[in-house]
Amino acid sequence: MAVSGYLNLAADAAHNLTDGLALGAAFRGGPARGWLTALAVLLHELPHELGDLALLLRAGCSKRKAMLLQLLTALAALAGAACSLLAEGSGSSGAFAGILPFTAGGFIYLGTVSVIPEILRNSGPFPAFLQLLALLAGVAMMLLIA
Repeated sequence: MAVSGYLNLAADAAHNLTDGLALGAAFRGGPARGWLTALAVLLHELPHELGDLALLLRAGCSKRKAMLLQLLTALAALAGAACSLLAEGSGSSGAFAGILPFTAGGFIYLGTVSVIPEILRNSGPFPAFLQLLALLAGVAMMLLIA
């Protein structure tokens, strides 16, 4: 497998860890917040994992190996959720209180640094405006969930 495949796996595992942190913290904040966060993570993970699968195939993995590696990186989400729940259970309210803002900030940062340059490069003014509105709607949804 090419180096790009290994780099993608490392980044995906770190990304899934933060998804797990967000899910664990959200469910500790109440079932409604947890399910809304789970839906948001699901909607963003489906295309993300398909893209990662394509990158692994391009890096030289077989379909079977790429899917197995994707499953292994998904286990990082379970580790993140466990860490989030353990932080809350340890009595350290400072650690738990910082998890949701940390993960939300990470999502906003990744969205803006990956989406905005692409919008500006490949769109006219009106499509760029519509895409920017969609990005702001996503930020507004995170504010509503929080």
